[in-house]
Amino acid sequence: MEYRLHRYRSACGRLDLAARDYPAAEAGAPVLLMMHGLTRNSADFEPLARHLAGRYRLVVPDQRGRGLSQWDPDPAQYRPDVYAQDMLALLGGLGIARACLVGTSMGGLMAMVMNALRPGLASGFVFNDIGPVLDPAGLARIQGYVGPGGAMASWKEAAARCRAINAVAFPDFGGGDWLAFARRTCRENPEGTVSFDYDPAISRSMDGDALPTVPPDLWPLWDLLGAAPVLVVRGALSDLLGMETVREMARRHSGPYAHVEVPRVGHAPILDELPALAAISAFLKEYVS
Repeated sequence: MEYRLHRYRSACGRLDLAARDYPAAEAGAPVLLMMHGLTRNSADFEPLARHLAGRYRLVVPDQRGRGLSQWDPDPAQYRPDVYAQDMLALLGGLGIARACLVGTSMGGLMAMVMNALRPGLASGFVFNDIGPVLDPAGLARIQGYVGPGGAMASWKEAAARCRAINAVAFPDFGGGDWLAFARRTCRENPEGTVSFDYDPAISRSMDGDALPTVPPDLWPLWDLLGAAPVLVVRGALSDLLGMETVREMARRHSGPYAHVEVPRVGHAPILDELPALAAISAFLKEYVS
C-alpha cells in the first residue's frame, strides 16, 4: 500500500508532526481520519488500511511523541485535548472539512473531544474498544506497562515483549502474529537494537489518578455526538470497555448506532478480524460512502 508522508506543524506551532495519507482511487472519495491508541502509531492501522485503501482516502497520523512525529519536551502536553487540536490542524492543512473519525482507545477519546470542539466535522464515528466509561482494571493494566523500558536486542525479543504485555488480549496469536505486532509497535535503532516507538514520557499523563487529563465524566461528550452515525467495536475479552457501558452508549445515542463484538480478543481489536471488517465495511457503505 502506497501512501504519501505528510509533514505538518502541531496546533501549538512547536512540533513537527507526521501522518500517512493514503489516496483514494477516485477524487472526492470520503475521508477517514484514523487515530491510534496511547502507545501505538500510524502503523497500527496497516491491517485495516489494506482492506480500505483505494475506496477511501485514509489519513493516519502519528500523534506527538509517537512514530515519526516529534517528541514534546513538555510531557504535560501528552493529553487527548492537545492531540485533538493537532488533528484539527492536520485536517485544516489538508483542506479537509469533513471526515469519518476512527479511533482506537485513546483515539476514540480524541474523536469525542474533536466533535465537541468542531461540531459537524464528523460524518460518522467508529469507536474501537473505547467509550465514556473506562474500566479501572484495564486502566491499571495499561499503567503497568507504559513508560520507560530498556531497548531489546532483536525483533525476536521485541515480539516476546509484546506478547508478555498483550497476551491476555490476543490469546490465539502465534509467533508470526506477535512479530507483525512488534513491527507495527516498535522501531529499530541505529545500533540495531529495538525500542517501543513512543516517548516514554507519555506515561506521565497517567501518573496519580487514572488518566487525569481526561474529564472524570465523559458522558456529556458522548451526548454531544447527537444523531451522527456510530459504530462501536468491542473485544469480547476487553478489560477497558464493559458491556454495561456499551448498552448505555446505545441507549443514550439518538442517531444510527451499531455494535459488533470480536470473539477471543481483548483491548483492543486489530480491526482486521472478520466480524470487525464486516461491520466497518457495512457501516462505511451505508453512512459514509
